[in-house]
Amino acid sequence: MKIRKQSAGFESPTYQTVKEIIVKGAKKGGDKRQFVFLDKKKNECERSFNQTWNEIAAIGTFFYGRGLDGKKKIAIIGENCFEWMVIYYATLVGCNITVPMDCKLPEEDLADQLIRCGCDALVYTDKFIPMVENFKKYPEMPEMQYFNISDDYAEFIKEGEAGLKNGEKAFLEADVKPEDLACIAYTSGTTAKSKGVMLTHKNIASNCSSACRAHTGRHAIGFLPLNHTYAWVSALFSSYILTEWGYLCDGIGNIQGDLKKYQPYNFSGVPLVVETIYDRIWKTARKTGREDILKKGLKISNTLMKLGIDRRRKIFKTIIDNLGGNLNMIVCGGANLDPKYEKGMHDFGIEIYNGYGMTECSPAITCNRPGKCKFGSVGVPLDCCEIKINNPDEEGVGEIYVRGDNVTQGYYGDPEATAAAFDGEWFKTGDHGRIDEDGFLFIVGRKKNLICLSNGKNVSPEELEDKLSRIEYVKEVLVFEENNKICAELFLNEEDYPDARARIKGDIDEFNRNMPLFKNIGKFTLRDTEFPKTTTLKIVRDR
Repeated sequence: MKIRKQSAGFESPTYQTVKEIIVKGAKKGGDKRQFVFLDKKKNECERSFNQTWNEIAAIGTFFYGRGLDGKKKIAIIGENCFEWMVIYYATLVGCNITVPMDCKLPEEDLADQLIRCGCDALVYTDKFIPMVENFKKYPEMPEMQYFNISDDYAEFIKEGEAGLKNGEKAFLEADVKPEDLACIAYTSGTTAKSKGVMLTHKNIASNCSSACRAHTGRHAIGFLPLNHTYAWVSALFSSYILTEWGYLCDGIGNIQGDLKKYQPYNFSGVPLVVETIYDRIWKTARKTGREDILKKGLKISNTLMKLGIDRRRKIFKTIIDNLGGNLNMIVCGGANLDPKYEKGMHDFGIEIYNGYGMTECSPAITCNRPGKCKFGSVGVPLDCCEIKINNPDEEGVGEIYVRGDNVTQGYYGDPEATAAAFDGEWFKTGDHGRIDEDGFLFIVGRKKNLICLSNGKNVSPEELEDKLSRIEYVKEVLVFEENNKICAELFLNEEDYPDARARIKGDIDEFNRNMPLFKNIGKFTLRDTEFPKTTTLKIVRDR
């Protein structure tokens, strides 16, 4: 097995299957702490690598005893919990196929996914008992086995352990190959029906291997929904590759308290989390009358940085202590992040490494990393894939293409969509971007969202949204075309900026003066509430 090393990352082999990652990671981790979590009664629990493996072996053997003995599709629906992870691990180690479901979607959407993929079993938590009972009434629903892991998990473990004691080894000896289908992950599109992305063991394992070579890490907290591919790379499998422990949050509602209690070195999140942390730092400074002191500290720190003297974590020790004291970096992805947050957190001594990915690429494609980072970019490609810009315009902007070991085999049961998604061996992301002279990727927007004006000009709404969101009191914005005019709808932060409504027209006029005429905002409206969002916190585009 060849080991590749990147200067800023972690020395890691290239794993071929998820089973290999888990089995070798469990052996390496041994009795080291792996997970800390709260049970259904909110009691704090802990598992070592060995203890987690024992539960995986028991659940996997239980599944085999129930006829789920390889190549069977096992769907999982439930909130983040330790049992969810064990089910997921056991499914993959046993050469079955996971169908991780987004528990925030409406019942009819989830039922449609179960029907389309023809699941053999559904694992769920007690929160979803009413929904599961409704599933059983759908005439098209396939014959499935149903397992409640909130109420019956201990019995499943007990049954599996009995099988292991009786010498049942089929699960442990399951032959998992790199090309075997590991997962059918349904996309969370903002404008279209979800598609079932087929990911093989090699897809996922190669992406996790590469991600860990790009970023090292220590103990962390995890609050990303476990059904999302981003959580797999950042937590579920990196734990086994890095053999570090993590606290599994049951939500982001108490992120401040979780950071202080579990003192993580790093975590992964979407831009909203980074924005919330940064804005809260300044809001606290204003409320406590320390805003001028904070600004003075930044001025001193930045001057020292120019002289090659880094005193950020000492000068801003109070801020860092409020985030647990150890937080060193946040890996961010899933949506656009205003560079001001990257620069702002960097100035406090906490690095934000923005990246880019999509479910079809397992999911990471590019990322910034220690020693190779540019604010505003989404970094350079991981070593499991390569990218190119197809048919770039005069500014170097075109559709982003990807090829590599992490790229999907296609969409389950949808050969037409699969064929449309590829140009030869290159996967067409549908995103527009440009690559600079140093190889850093900058996202411009979605191809399908382009505004095509009657004057022949094409405008990316995401580009304008990014620039408008830099107005300090603009919380959310959506740009769209109406009657051949570029329009914007905005949600303002009137709590911290009571004069926002009075200022917005002047600031949009200023915005227009600094933009080409064809990119001017011709009309704007204001919202009283936040925009509706997908479960991955992206604004739903219904225009």
